[in-house]
Amino acid sequence: MTRTVELTTYLPTDPDTAWEHLQTSALLHHITNPLVKFVPRGDGFPKRWTDGEHRAWMFLFGLIPLLWQAIVISRPEGPEGVRVLRDNGYSPVIRRWDHWIEIAPEDGGTRYTDRVHIDAGLLTLPVTLFAKAFYAHRQERWRVLAETGFRALDS
Repeated sequence: MTRTVELTTYLPTDPDTAWEHLQTSALLHHITNPLVKFVPRGDGFPKRWTDGEHRAWMFLFGLIPLLWQAIVISRPEGPEGVRVLRDNGYSPVIRRWDHWIEIAPEDGGTRYTDRVHIDAGLLTLPVTLFAKAFYAHRQERWRVLAETGFRALDS
């Protein structure tokens, strides 16, 4: 049983700037903090995401272990004018965490969309409820970053 969560927000920044930041692991760490902390397995995350699989341990609030997650990056072609970053991830509990991020121009800024398709067997409903809160948190952190010119990533 697959469920989908989709949230869209407006970012007061140009799409090129949003796209450049989206492709960095620093942005992931910032926008998921303090709700989820990702600790890369192995040699760490690349500074700029490369296509392929990257694994991380996940910790709720930086303390409670949530097992590991595979982050599987690709950049599929989107509709005209829309840039797409896809994480077709999974974990020991979540069979499918297929996250599509879309960046598109809108009213002098950026329309940012998170869409994730989730299959976690019997845990799909609670994982979906968590995903709604997780992506709302991420989008709020994105908006603040954009409003402040992404200064928090420079420190």
